[in-house]
Amino acid sequence: MIVHPEIPYLREAIIFLVAAGLIVPLMRRAGINAALGFLFVGLVIGPFGIGRLVGETPILELMVFADIEGVRRFAELGVVFLLFTIGLELSGSQLWGMRGLVFGVGSAQVGISAVVIGSIAYAFGNTVVASTILGLCLALSSTALVMQMLTETRRLSTPTGRTSFAVLLFQDLAVVPILFFVGIAGAKVEGSLGMAALLAIGEAALVICGIFLIGRIVVRPILRFVGGTGSREVFMAAVILMILITAALTATAGLSMALGAFLAGLLFAGTEYRHQIASDIEPFKGLLLGLFFISVGMSLDILAVWEDIVWVILATVGLIGIKASILFGLSRLYRLPKDVSAETALLMSQGGEFAFVVIAAALSLSLLETEVAHFMLLVVIVTMFVTPLLASIANKLGEMLRQREAGDVLPNVVSDGAHPVIIGGFGRVGKMLAQLLEEQRIPYIAVDSDAELVAQERAKGAPVVFGDASQADLLRHIGIEHAAAIATTMDAPKSAEHVIKAIHETWPHVTIIARARDVDHARQLRANGAQSAVPETVEASLELCEQLLNGIGFPKDASRAIIDDKRTWHSETLEAQ
Repeated sequence: MIVHPEIPYLREAIIFLVAAGLIVPLMRRAGINAALGFLFVGLVIGPFGIGRLVGETPILELMVFADIEGVRRFAELGVVFLLFTIGLELSGSQLWGMRGLVFGVGSAQVGISAVVIGSIAYAFGNTVVASTILGLCLALSSTALVMQMLTETRRLSTPTGRTSFAVLLFQDLAVVPILFFVGIAGAKVEGSLGMAALLAIGEAALVICGIFLIGRIVVRPILRFVGGTGSREVFMAAVILMILITAALTATAGLSMALGAFLAGLLFAGTEYRHQIASDIEPFKGLLLGLFFISVGMSLDILAVWEDIVWVILATVGLIGIKASILFGLSRLYRLPKDVSAETALLMSQGGEFAFVVIAAALSLSLLETEVAHFMLLVVIVTMFVTPLLASIANKLGEMLRQREAGDVLPNVVSDGAHPVIIGGFGRVGKMLAQLLEEQRIPYIAVDSDAELVAQERAKGAPVVFGDASQADLLRHIGIEHAAAIATTMDAPKSAEHVIKAIHETWPHVTIIARARDVDHARQLRANGAQSAVPETVEASLELCEQLLNGIGFPKDASRAIIDDKRTWHSETLEAQ
């Protein structure tokens, strides 16, 4: 057995890394969605998969996750980091612009869905309290699944992505009163429930306001301080610490940890460090989300589904049908196009991870019968399993409706105007380039790893962000695929070569202009993919020669012509080689 007393969960960690590093990539090559791949892996290696065979074949224990609850608690961090990255991509103005969708469509979806589902539950013999709890928790969708698929397919900025996110955001906010209701119903508290609810919601609002007010004061100075150390590890540790502190604060107030992480993302989004943070946090988010999906897959008992196959199918189809119909109708009422309404409705029709929390809380307080609770959890898991298929159908349906009713289409991509020039490095040469671009009214965005320099230039109004321009993920977050060109101005020759090679291999259509140390370095940069490489030693020498000719009496026009001929010769020599 691969077990070590000083390293808990070593076996589980190895199993997970094998799944994440080998099995899921193979499934993706076969065209299977990553989330579905992790769900399937969880189904296989869970206690209801090959775990059933451990008694007959003990060696299989090496490949089984046994502690579902332990894995699920750790895996919740994946949802936390997912919501953080979503907040990081938004701005306050964008969020304010979505308020109608959040509190209009979102609140109506949760309210109407809860009433319809709760009424059906009551018709099947459940108590009023149990029916209300089931209606409320089943009205919620899976933030982890929906947002992961939208992010993976780069559709978060589309109308479907924005509408889905707005509804999910309200659902996250609704978790507070839902859990409050479960607690009050279980405790049978006497007195004014309305006043108690207002106090709980007021406390949550106070925590959110406190996070924003304090965060706006302390976040930027802290990031500047740790960014100034030059250590990516220290910088990332500080970022993760602030995310977890914010998540813990909202959890203490009865809100979800994921909502706290989203608020932290919004705070970081207003700083010059957002792109570097987004680049560095991506691996954490991806791995932990994979673990979350595995934990969901581990929870599915195929034999239990088979025993009640007819009722499970009816309940699954019914839940998906009810939620999709309600959300489609509300989206159309809100005057969203048919394609957006249909895609959003299907994409959001599953049960969500918060159902596990709410039903578990209700079960512990004896508000739900054990059989009913287990059956509904089974239905939620099945709906989550079929979500990738529903997403594929939604995408095709939306495309069909777009072609049929082209006049209703909203733009799929939010345009930011003209394509900017990216400047890698904002030292002496980078600033000179920026000044030239500003004079010609050409938009640009610069990247530099010196936190103090970035802070100083940002204070002057320069569009400079903190980060390492050699990282492809960072450049992708900045939007290099849409850039007019990129100019690398770094002093370090090896860094420049690495950056140019990475850019050319990933985005061959982007024009690369590079600063080179000397002629040999310029040749190497051109070989790596730069369209043009300017040796600074050659330019400095030519400038010195021109001044020398002027100093010994040559006319300025003659001196300039001689130097221009020499510059042309050098350029043609480089191109020939």
